[in-house]
Amino acid sequence: MRFYTALDTLKAMGKIRGINTYCTAYNIDRRNLYAQRKDLERSWFQVSWLYPMVKDFGVSARWLLTGYGGMFETSGFREQINIRKQE
Repeated sequence: MRFYTALDTLKAMGKIRGINTYCTAYNIDRRNLYAQRKDLERSWFQVSWLYPMVKDFGVSARWLLTGYGGMFETSGFREQINIRKQE
């Protein structure tokens, strides 16, 4: 699952200290996150777990949802979003 790949990458990059830190900062039940990771057939995954990755860490929503493109947004794409918000 790409969510866990991105989570591990953010940890490896030093963007987050660990999964517990991510869960605490974004009010995610870490027990559910760990259980879901251990057994991907569970239905505990919540789409809201993706939001901080996209918003605060620049992980590409397109990549998370579809697997297309790179894991991280390019700066040009982020600038386009900011321009649209200002309009």
